[in-house]
Order: sequence, then structure tokens, then C-alpha cells
Amino acid sequence: MAGYVSGAGGANAGPRVVAVANQKGGVGKTTTAINLGTALAAVGERVLVLDLDPQGNASTGLGVDIEQRFNTSFDVLTGNATMMDTVLKTAVPNLFLVPANNDLVGIDSMLSADQNKPFKLRDALTAMIGHQRARDPETHFTYVLIDCPPSLNLLTLNAMSAAHAVIVPVQCEFFALEGISQLKDSIEQIRGTLNPRLEIQGVVLTMHDQRLSLSREVADNVRAFFGSKVYDTVIPRNTRIAEAPSHGKPILLYDYDCAGSQAYMRLATEIMERERRFKAA
Repeated sequence: MAGYVSGAGGANAGPRVVAVANQKGGVGKTTTAINLGTALAAVGERVLVLDLDPQGNASTGLGVDIEQRFNTSFDVLTGNATMMDTVLKTAVPNLFLVPANNDLVGIDSMLSADQNKPFKLRDALTAMIGHQRARDPETHFTYVLIDCPPSLNLLTLNAMSAAHAVIVPVQCEFFALEGISQLKDSIEQIRGTLNPRLEIQGVVLTMHDQRLSLSREVADNVRAFFGSKVYDTVIPRNTRIAEAPSHGKPILLYDYDCAGSQAYMRLATEIMERERRFKAA
């Protein structure tokens, strides 16, 4: 993690880099990344969402069409563009995006002979931080949220090698805990080999339906497994959350007053409170 200063905020501090990861698909990773980013931006943080999924859903969900993705995270990882060359503004004030497209499918073959391949993203972020330190502090990012693909591949390895912490979305449905032990073991392996600072910042329960006993049972099981790592805030199953990406908007822009929007605002507040406690420890 050479080159990073842990913690958000301050003229000399680098951004807090958080990977949103779970190798299981359909658990709300992208939804969490873009809506948490929007919520953090809404309370004054300057946030970069880094799309590291070949599907590019975070880019679509933030209203960036394929035709607008001239430089992408693929170009950053392969050294064809710097992070700052790639950053786009979004419709949300203080929220920025490094987009992705399906070029990322070929990243393993492109970097197969590169001995530094697990650290490509870390090095690119370090260079970006150095560039920003030479500029007005008002332009510095305070958070970088990395939307990971639904697998433990080279892209996720790069994200975890670059990140200070991981947020794990867990869907409140059957098989929710399937693979969680594997993810936890992978994080421990990366801590021991590539990134000793990596930690699980928290686990967020998503698609929760209080009316269903299964949702309540899964939530109880996740809390028993992860203990205090599980956020108090629970993201409800909400039709408006599901609709928002098709309009290219985060839920806070699509329907600020709905239950999903308010849940992500509470989650952002809870995450920042944990960050304050972490820095004070």
C-alpha cells in the first residue's frame, strides 16, 4: 500500500479506498456502489466510483452510455491511460466515475506475463493521488468505491490489493452465506501476501423483506457469522431501487423519498461513523 495515506479528508490525506465485493452475483454490489457513492456525495464527500466489472453496470447505472466510455478501467490497468485521463463527471455533484466495458474480459491475457499484475490498480491510484496532491485540495477525492465483478479473479485481486477495506453486500435470500467463507478466506490470504492493511469494513444486508421469515432468518445468520461487522442499516427490497438503473440514475436521484434512498443515506452515515472510529483508534 505504498503511497497511500489511510483515511478520508484533509489536504494531505489520500482517499479511503473501499472495494465492494462478493463473488456471488445478484447480491447488490453495483447497486450498493453507485447509491452509496451518491449518498456520500450528498453529504459533502468527493467520491470516485471505479467500475471494474466487464458488464459495466455501474457505468450504465450512473447514466454513462457505452459511446461515452472513451477511456475505461481496462486502459488504466493496461497502462494506456492514467486514472485522471479516464475520470468522468456524473449527473451527481461531487460524484465521479471511471467507466468500464467488456474489454475487461481480456485483462488476464493482456497481463499474463506482467509480474506486477496484482498491483496495476494500486499503482494507478497512487499516481492519481500524487497528481491530486499537486492541485487544489478542493479537487481531491475523499472516497474511491470499487465495483468488483462477481468472481474472485484478477480484477477482484487488483481491487483488494488497492483497497483499504472491503464492503460485502449479502442478499437476504437462500444460499446467501454460500461462498462467504471463501471470500473471507481470500481476504485473509490477500492480507497475508499482497495487502496487510486490508480489512472487512462491514457487511451490508440487501434485498431484505421484513415480511418474510426467510429474510429475517438469513439476516440473523449473517449477523451470527460476522458479528459487529454487519451494519445496522438494512437495504430493503424495493421496486424503485430495481427501476432506477434502467433510467441511468442512482436511486437518490430517481426517487429520493423512497425507502431504498433513505436506507442508503443511513448506510452512508453509518459508514462515515465507522471511519471516524477507525481513524481515532
